[in-house]
Amino acid sequence: MTNKKALWLALGFSVGIIVTGSASVWADKAVKKANTEETGLPLAELRAFAEVFERIGKDYVETVDDKVLLENAIDGMLSNLDPHSAYLKADSFKDMEETTKGEFGGVGMEVGMEDGFVKVVAPIDDTPAFKAGIKSGDLVVKIDEAPVKGLTLQQAVEKLRGKVGTDVQLTIMRKSEDKPLVVKLTRAVIKVSSVKQRLLSSGYGYVRISQFQLRTGAQVVEGIEKLVKENNAPLKGLVLDLRNNPGGVLNAAVEVSDAFLDKGLIVYTEGRVKDSDMRFSAAKGDVLEGIPIVVLINEGSASASEIVAGALQDNARAVIAGRTSFGKGSVQSIIPLQNGAAIKLTTARYFTPNGNSIQAKGIIPDVKIEQVKVDLVDKSNERIKEADLNKHLSNPNASKDDKKTDKTDKPTVVEDEKDKPQLVSQDYELYEALNLLKAMTVLKR
Repeated sequence: MTNKKALWLALGFSVGIIVTGSASVWADKAVKKANTEETGLPLAELRAFAEVFERIGKDYVETVDDKVLLENAIDGMLSNLDPHSAYLKADSFKDMEETTKGEFGGVGMEVGMEDGFVKVVAPIDDTPAFKAGIKSGDLVVKIDEAPVKGLTLQQAVEKLRGKVGTDVQLTIMRKSEDKPLVVKLTRAVIKVSSVKQRLLSSGYGYVRISQFQLRTGAQVVEGIEKLVKENNAPLKGLVLDLRNNPGGVLNAAVEVSDAFLDKGLIVYTEGRVKDSDMRFSAAKGDVLEGIPIVVLINEGSASASEIVAGALQDNARAVIAGRTSFGKGSVQSIIPLQNGAAIKLTTARYFTPNGNSIQAKGIIPDVKIEQVKVDLVDKSNERIKEADLNKHLSNPNASKDDKKTDKTDKPTVVEDEKDKPQLVSQDYELYEALNLLKAMTVLKR
């Protein structure tokens, strides 16, 4: 008898002893059989579980349904394994399926647990949480007036979600603030458009992935095709923005990596079960045909984002810029149960092509870019140049147009969109990534 079978028999004993005498006799035999086959199961603890179950049923101050007790026990087993394993009741399981498809109800942030509090991994773009200024690393200590301490991650998520249009108040601790922040959010239907794209300047494209969903890989390819069409020429370089991307579907991360790779290993996983050991390699064909790529990451880039960054970094296909990523190097499998619920179980660790595990370490960028705010200097204070001097000599190599207008490509005047603030002051990290991309283009040329 395997450990797994023996465990089910032993758990059958735990329930059966309370329900019927005949079940108790059968379970006792199962436990004795399991014991004689030296399965290594902690039978004393299983008997203790049965005793506690029975005692609660008889003596607790209020009647508790046996089904609730058993669900709480399952929930406790999973939530105490690691921050990402969880028991998903039928409605929570449905919510997760909706999330992977790109539409669900809530406030719009990916969360985990840290020291008993809900930790924000990343707010999702264009959601109530994002618009309210919630940041990666924030700790939610209260939801409405209820303390988070003591709740499982799944229980906290259920409190965050609710009917569209209703309000939820979050009390947040932030490292940069001395006092807790109180933020009121109105729940909304969260429609996540996982891929956005635009031209940063002539020839230089920008693709933002906010979350990895079932169609993200195809949407990235479609987005690049739109950029090429808008540019009326092949792109010179691309910034792939994975900042504050909490992850998502593993296959989507593989598809995105494969889009930029012509060959090579993308990621591999290792677990205890044979089915957990997988290897994913790139098929021939690079959608960008080898042009330079800069990948932007930060402390909110997790899981699938780290798979993409690690694959492109180890295959020397892109320069990774920004700050060290979140460090979630584990794979969760969703396993449906017969009662309509499911378990989210950590079944493997994943490794980058060079064999590096980023678990609790993260992807370390090739070029570090600090998060800073930049104020532009008044141009009226610029120093006088030779061209400004009266009766300066002309340049014999300059064309007539050059004499009239300085057409030098100046990164400092690259704008996000017409009539909007300059990129350097609006998004310094992206501005630096664009400068880096231009330097790579020059070196390649």
